[in-house]
Amino acid sequence: MSPSVLSPGRLGWLSICALGLLALALGTLQSVVEPALPLLQQELGVSPAEGALVANTLLVTGAVTAPVAGKLGDRYGGKRVLVRLMAVVSAGGLLAGLAPNLPVLLLGQVLQGVMVGALPLSFILVRKHLPAGASQVAIGVVVALFTGGGMVGTLVAGPIAEGLSWHGMFALPTLAVVAGTAAVVRLLPHDPPVSSDGGAELSIDWPGVVLLSGTLLAFMTGLVTVTNGSLPPLAVGALVVVVAALATGWVLVERRAVSPMVDLRMLAKPAMWQSCVLTFVVTIGSGMVILLLPQLFAVSADGYGFGADTTDIGLFLLPGAVAGAVSDSVGGVAVRRFGARAVVVVGSVVTAATMIALASLHTAAWHLVLAKVLTAFAAGVGTTALLARSATAVDAEDTGIATGLLVVTRVIGVALGAQIGGAVLAAGADPVTGVPAESAFVAGFTVAALVAASALLVVRSTKTRSTKPRTTKPRTTGVAL
Repeated sequence: MSPSVLSPGRLGWLSICALGLLALALGTLQSVVEPALPLLQQELGVSPAEGALVANTLLVTGAVTAPVAGKLGDRYGGKRVLVRLMAVVSAGGLLAGLAPNLPVLLLGQVLQGVMVGALPLSFILVRKHLPAGASQVAIGVVVALFTGGGMVGTLVAGPIAEGLSWHGMFALPTLAVVAGTAAVVRLLPHDPPVSSDGGAELSIDWPGVVLLSGTLLAFMTGLVTVTNGSLPPLAVGALVVVVAALATGWVLVERRAVSPMVDLRMLAKPAMWQSCVLTFVVTIGSGMVILLLPQLFAVSADGYGFGADTTDIGLFLLPGAVAGAVSDSVGGVAVRRFGARAVVVVGSVVTAATMIALASLHTAAWHLVLAKVLTAFAAGVGTTALLARSATAVDAEDTGIATGLLVVTRVIGVALGAQIGGAVLAAGADPVTGVPAESAFVAGFTVAALVAASALLVVRSTKTRSTKPRTTKPRTTGVAL
């Protein structure tokens, strides 16, 4: 049967490969900035703080886009929205590849940031066209290839920028995105929009979209700014009030909407809210590790560090990147075989034990490399298992928004973990040199272990609540019992 005439409800492996190719290209485009930041700062003549905006802009845009893209995909069809979203990403990549200055590059990053919405849209297509068990495996494959693309981008950014120019490291992955989008158009079956009982296409709750986007935008902007230390305490307090007001307004609108942006009853499902909480906890620990290990590699070898440069650090982190990519594909299989709770428990135990060991022993580079491999694998398996569990626990028409919220939770958790790790190092830094003391890294690894262990408490608490027998109030006949 030709892939172009696949019947509804069937998704061939060629179609999944097309989604995987697109995810690989997007992961590559997303990750080329981080290793090239020093070069970009030099070429554009900007400060490190201004250079950091390049990466942070994509992060903020992605957090806002993911749930909105997921909701639009639920309503209008995953393939239809995905193709249009990729047109925006391609325009952003082209703009970044031609950017003459920082403002144009930032605009390109804003447009590229919508790529994060491709994940929930891919999950919609997988969920609609595959049975639950097979869709969990396919979700793991797509996430693994997105993560693998990040590894590719990290490795090729330097050679492309040095061999061609920094413009080329945006242009070449963008061409791969265009090719992946063409494969999706050709190979994936059409998924029709969700209709009401009367056959009419359901409308979008635009007030809910605006309020949720505003809440996430204010939160992520504040989180990034606080991380950079550029907000005074009064401004931080004002930002908290704004976020709380927007979130409250969003909840009130959703409760009254006929077709809400997010069905709050869906969020109340144990599989959904428990997955959000556990994903948040797991990614906080992962974010701390992501920040702490490169910093320790870079500390001068004259002291307790290793004096590694950017290229060396990339090579040291490469095994962990491979482990993360493999773990994402394993997560979809693991949740099908063992259940999400068991996967999260094992991953949390591995992460906590690894961080405790690293706090005690970090005198050789291979100690850190092994720690990165173990923690990346544990975090990847756990978060992908929770994502696959949520995707198949909600109604098919809510797949996009449910997985979009999980993707946002991952982004926020990693960002918050990096902020906590940075704060721990800053608190233990030498006031003259600014270099963190060895004790600061020990404290950071210990805190990361405690965060990982707290996931076990969450699992235990949620399990107790979900298995607690329901008691019914006995009827009374006027006599007190």
